[in-house]
Amino acid sequence: MNTPLRQPILLVAALAGALILAACDNSKSSTAPGPGGAGMPPPTVGVIVTTIESAPLVSELPGRTTPFMVAELRPQVTGIIQKRLFTEGSTVTAGQTLYQIDPSTYQAAYDSAAANKARAEANLYNARLRADRYAELVGIEAVSKQANDDAAAALKQAEADVAAARAALDKARIDLDFTRVKSPIPGRIGRSSVTPGALVTANQPAALATVQQLDPIYVDLTQSSADLQRMRRDVASGKISLVGEDIPVQLILEDGSLYEESGRLAFSEVSVDPGTGSVTLRASFPNPDGTLLPGMYVRARMTQGQTEQAILLPHAALTHDQRGGSIVMVVNAQSAVEARLVQTRGVQGDKWIVTGGLADGEKVIVEGLQKARPGQPVQVQVIGGAQEPAPAPAAPAAN
Repeated sequence: MNTPLRQPILLVAALAGALILAACDNSKSSTAPGPGGAGMPPPTVGVIVTTIESAPLVSELPGRTTPFMVAELRPQVTGIIQKRLFTEGSTVTAGQTLYQIDPSTYQAAYDSAAANKARAEANLYNARLRADRYAELVGIEAVSKQANDDAAAALKQAEADVAAARAALDKARIDLDFTRVKSPIPGRIGRSSVTPGALVTANQPAALATVQQLDPIYVDLTQSSADLQRMRRDVASGKISLVGEDIPVQLILEDGSLYEESGRLAFSEVSVDPGTGSVTLRASFPNPDGTLLPGMYVRARMTQGQTEQAILLPHAALTHDQRGGSIVMVVNAQSAVEARLVQTRGVQGDKWIVTGGLADGEKVIVEGLQKARPGQPVQVQVIGGAQEPAPAPAAPAAN
C-alpha cells in the first residue's frame, strides 16, 4: 500500500477503536451501582406493625359555660327603693334581703286588713250566739221558723266575712313582705341597675340585679347529629359498646390548660338545632373556687364508647387529602409503598384511633414519609426492631 494512503487509514482505525472503548465504559458505568444510577438501592423507611386492640372512643367537643341557676330580681310591689343591702359582685345566700322598698303604705294596708278581720270575727261571734239561741227557741215555737232561718243565714254570712277578711290580711302581709326584695337562690350577684331613691314598679321588665349560682356550673357542648347517629349505628351493630350512664368529662380551658375538677354528663338534648345540625349535651362541673365564669369558651373530652377493633397510630403516620380524608402509607407484600384511606374515631393521648381501612399485621410508614412514593419499592426498618432485607432484584433477561 502506498504511504500516502496508509496513514489516513491507520488514523481512522485508531479513532474507531477509541469510540468503541468509550461506549463500553459508559455501558458499564450505567449498570454499576452509584449515586443517582439505575442500580441505586431502595430508600429505607421506618414502619410500625399494626395490632388490633381495644380503645376508648374519646370525643372532644366545643362548648360554653352557663350558670347552674339564674334569678333576675324584679320588684313585685311598687315603691321607692330605700336601701341596697348588698355589695355588687359578692356572694349572697337564699332568702337574703337585697333591696328594701319603702314599706309605709303597705304597713298601713296591713294594719287596716287586720282591723277588718277583727271586726268580722266580732260580727261572727254575735251571729253565732243569735243562731244558737234561735235554734233552741224554734223547738218550743217561741220564735218563728223564718226568724230562725234568718239567724242561720246571718251566721253563714258572718263566717264568709271572716274568711274574706282573713284573705285580705294575708294579701296585705304578702305585699308588706315583698317590700323586702330577697334572693331566691344562693350565688353571686352582679351589678345593680337602681340606686336608693329610684321608683320601681311591680313586675317591671327591667331587672334590679341578677343572681347566678356558679357551683356547680353547667357546660353546654355541641356534637354533630351525624356523629351521634353514626355512634348509635355502631352501638346497634356491636362495633362499639357504651361505657355506661355515668360518663366522666374533662374540661380544657381557653388557655389550653386542663381544669382540675372532673365533671359528669348531665343529659342530652332531644332535638337537633336546625340552624347548626348539632345536638346539645350538658355536663355539670364543681366550681368551688369560681374559676369557671358564665360564657367562657371551653372544650370537653369525654369517653362515649369502647371499641374492640381499633388500631392506634402516631400522629406522624397520618395525613389528609384535599377532601379531608385520612391517608396512611403502607408497605405491601411486594415491599412497595401503597396509599391507604382509613377511618378514624378520635384520639387517645398522642395517637389516632383507626377503626377502618387497616388490617392486623400491616406495615405503616411513620418515618421517612418524604422518601415514600406510591408504587416505589422501599426497605423496611421496623421501629424498635431489625431492618428487613430488601427484595432481591429480578435477574436480567437472556438475549
